[in-house]
Amino acid sequence: MTPSQPGLPAAMRPRLSWQAAGGLAALFVMATLIGLAMAAQWGRTPIVLLYLPPVLAAAAFAGRGPALLTAVAATLVYNFFFTEPTYTLLIRDPGDGVTVAMLLMVGLVTSHLVTSLRVQGALAAFHASRNATIAGFARQLLSCADEAAIAAVAAGELARIFDCHACVVGGGPDARLLAGVDRLTEADLAVAGQALAHGEPAGRHISGGSLTDWQFHPVRAAGRALAAAGLARSDGMSPVEAERMDLLGNLLDQVALALERARLESAGRENSVLRERDALRSALLGSIGRDLRPHLNSIAADLRKLQRAGGCDAEVLHAVAGETAKLTGLIDNLADLDLTQNQDPVIVEDVAIDLYRRTVSRRGEAVHLTPKEFAVLAELARNAGRVLTHRYLLRAVWGPAHEDHVDYLRVAVSALRKKLGEDVIQNEPAVGYRLPVQSAQ
Repeated sequence: MTPSQPGLPAAMRPRLSWQAAGGLAALFVMATLIGLAMAAQWGRTPIVLLYLPPVLAAAAFAGRGPALLTAVAATLVYNFFFTEPTYTLLIRDPGDGVTVAMLLMVGLVTSHLVTSLRVQGALAAFHASRNATIAGFARQLLSCADEAAIAAVAAGELARIFDCHACVVGGGPDARLLAGVDRLTEADLAVAGQALAHGEPAGRHISGGSLTDWQFHPVRAAGRALAAAGLARSDGMSPVEAERMDLLGNLLDQVALALERARLESAGRENSVLRERDALRSALLGSIGRDLRPHLNSIAADLRKLQRAGGCDAEVLHAVAGETAKLTGLIDNLADLDLTQNQDPVIVEDVAIDLYRRTVSRRGEAVHLTPKEFAVLAELARNAGRVLTHRYLLRAVWGPAHEDHVDYLRVAVSALRKKLGEDVIQNEPAVGYRLPVQSAQ
């Protein structure tokens, strides 16, 4: 990256080729021939303008350095052919000296302005292309539901964008290959493990990477490495130019966001399974109470009849009656046990959420919520402190058929914030929502 063209990648900087140099020389020759013809007819006054087109062409197509050299060359050529004494670089007339100086100044300023405009245009195009690349990469990742799919898309897109070999290595106690290539050597995995452990790039062209042809960059989120992206070229050169390291960092941030989203959705699915299991258990317990209690009551009534009628062993009847009473008590306890209800209110700021009594109050005053609003708030309260994804909340409250209707959820959350306060429900951008605190009164 040159000081004259900051931020512009080397591949996009204008270069002076032999063809361009020949074209500039042709412009000089043409300007000089036209000037010599004009000088014989109209004098030398308008000739100085003929040397500005070569300067503009150099600035537009060759860059700032060649443009500045062209401005100086135009001044020298004009001085050589059209100031007295001609065919020398001497200047006799002060007026000619002013003309030459003005030509030089105009050439330098014009070349600077034209080159700056070109560089800014090239930078705008470069940033637009980079943003489009990042957006397309993010769209590809949004279609992935688990770690393996995210790794496969990430490896394929990184290989395409940087025109190199790419792979993704998963984190954990031991580095493991997730996608991109068929296998990695033990040395490759060791270097990948180093990148995962320290959260810093490692590998070829980076300190500590002499054992591998790969260059591993950690995918970080919340201060820890979730995975590592490996890049390598067949010719052994660095897979990522220095000017494109920012782009790589942005792409890896998108991978980190996708992995974190997949983890949260997996946790949400696990919570849903646990909730459904608890609901089934409660239903079974209720069924036990409804089905067994009448039979136990009937046995107890028959025992009382036998005791009144006499003729049976009183001790045996008393023992059976005792065991029946114990069994009835156990059934009653099981029937009254509901694992899906928490009898302690959840406190968030000045809002109390009583899931057991299905009431919500703010500063001691009851707040009326619609059934859907309460269902969303209750789901967040049961998992207070944890982020619940949009899909999880939509599936839990509206059902599986509405998992993609994010607008339903946003309307409900907006209404809850108006009724309970803006800080009660926190937003996790592009992921979901959470209640920040859970405590008991």
